[in-house]
Amino acid sequence: MSSYITDKAYINGVWCPTATTFEVTNPFSGEVIGKAANCDEALTKTAIEAASKAFVAWKGLTARERAVIFSKWTDLILSEKQALGELITLENGKPLAQSIGEIAYAASFVEWCLEEGRRTYGITVPSPHPSKRMMTIKQPIGVVSMITPWNFPAAMATRKACAALAAGCTVVLKPSEEAPFSALALARLGQQAGIPPGVFNVIPTSRANVAQVGTVLCTHPLVAAVSFTGSTDTGKIILKHAASTVKKVALELGGLAPLLVFDSCDLQKAVQGVMASKFRYSGQTCVCSNRILVQSGIHDKFVAALKDAMEKELVLGDGMKPTTTIGPLINEAGLRKVSDQVKDAIDNGATLVTGGQAVGRNMFEPTLITSVKTSMKCFNEETFGPLAPIYKFDTEEEALSIANNTDTGLASYLFSGDVSQCWRIAEKLETGIVGINEGLFSVPEAPFGGFKESGLGREGSTCALDEFMEIKYMCWGI
Repeated sequence: MSSYITDKAYINGVWCPTATTFEVTNPFSGEVIGKAANCDEALTKTAIEAASKAFVAWKGLTARERAVIFSKWTDLILSEKQALGELITLENGKPLAQSIGEIAYAASFVEWCLEEGRRTYGITVPSPHPSKRMMTIKQPIGVVSMITPWNFPAAMATRKACAALAAGCTVVLKPSEEAPFSALALARLGQQAGIPPGVFNVIPTSRANVAQVGTVLCTHPLVAAVSFTGSTDTGKIILKHAASTVKKVALELGGLAPLLVFDSCDLQKAVQGVMASKFRYSGQTCVCSNRILVQSGIHDKFVAALKDAMEKELVLGDGMKPTTTIGPLINEAGLRKVSDQVKDAIDNGATLVTGGQAVGRNMFEPTLITSVKTSMKCFNEETFGPLAPIYKFDTEEEALSIANNTDTGLASYLFSGDVSQCWRIAEKLETGIVGINEGLFSVPEAPFGGFKESGLGREGSTCALDEFMEIKYMCWGI
C-alpha cells in the first residue's frame, strides 16, 4: 500500500487524529486500502479558524515569495509522480498511465498559478476630473473553502487550491470520501515545500458527516468564498447555503456534453476524438461526450469504425496492470446507473452494437448503441460511464437544436472538415468549452467552466485567480 495513506487530517500544519475513521476501498477489488480521518463540524471550524489566522501573514507575502514555495511544491509533486499515480489508481480505479498523467496535470496547475500570482495587475483609469486620479488593485478575498471530486482527486485539488493560494488566500479543502488520500498527499508535499501552517488545510470526512461539514464550509462567517466541483443538484444546495452570508461562489458542475460528427469530417480523427472524450477514465468525467450525434451520410461508416476502435483499444481490468486501458466505475451506484441507461435504451428501441453487460465488481463493458431517441435516459441524464449512444441526424440545424436542448452547458465537441461550419457551430453551441476536431482540451492555460446550470466562474487561465480576489478602486484627490 502507498506510504501516503494516512488516517489523520491536516489542520494548521499538524497531522491530527480524529475520534473516528472510515474505510476507503479499491473500486476494482473491494479491498480496503486504508482508513481516513473522519472530520466533523468541530474540526471543520478549527480548520477555518486556523486558516483565518494564517491569512494575515500569507497575504502579506509578496507574490514572488509565494512563488518560491510553489516552485518547490511543483518539483516535489513531479518527483513523486509514480507513487502519487499509484495512489490515485488505488483510490478510484483509474488506469495507472492515466493516473500518472493526472499528476503531471496537477503539477501544471501549481506551476501555472505560481506564475499568474505575479501578474495580478491593477489598472489606472483616465479621470474625468482634473483634480482626481483613479486606479484599481486586486487583493485576496480571504479564507476559501473547497470541495473536490473523486474523479480527479489530485488535479482538481491543485486547480482550485493553487489559484486561491497564489492569490494570497488560505484554503480549507474537503476531498471526496471516495478518494481522500491524494489531497492529503499533496498537503504533505506542500508542507515539505514550506507552505506555512494554516495556509492549506485538508479535512476528509465520511459520507455520514458530509452534510454537517459541508454546511459549515458554506456558512461559516470567516469563510469568504466557496469553490465546488460536483453535481448540479449539490451545487444548488451549496449556492443556497453560501447566500446566507453572501459569499463568493465558484461552481464547476455537471454536463451533458454533445459531440457532433458531420459528413465532411476526417473519419479517423472523429473516431479518436470520441475514444478520448468518451472513454477516458471509463467515461467518468464532467466533460465526457454524453450525446453523440452523427450525420446520416457518414453514420454507418462511423459506427463501424468506432466499434472496431473500441474492441481493439479498450481493455477492461485492474488499473494497476499496464495492459488495462479502462478500469472500474467508482462504486455500485455508478454501475447501476449505466446498466439502467443501457436497459432503458434497448427497451425503447435502441440497437446494441457492442458491449452492454456488467462484468465483475463495478465493471461495465464499453458499450455502443445506435437508433437512439432524444427521449431516452442516456440523452437526458449524465451517464458517467462507458456508454456511447449514437443519434443519427440529417441537418446542421437539427443537430444544433438537439445539442442545445439542455439545462447544462459545460463542454461540447464537433468534427467537421468545413472551416465555415466549424465557426458557425462553435459560436452557436451553448457551452463554455468547445472542442473543434479535438477530444482533449483541458490545460491550465485555458479557462474551464460552463454556461447555464453547469456552474459559475472559470478555473485555470488568466481568469483563475480572479475567483479569489476582490477589485479595490482607489480615487485620489490631488
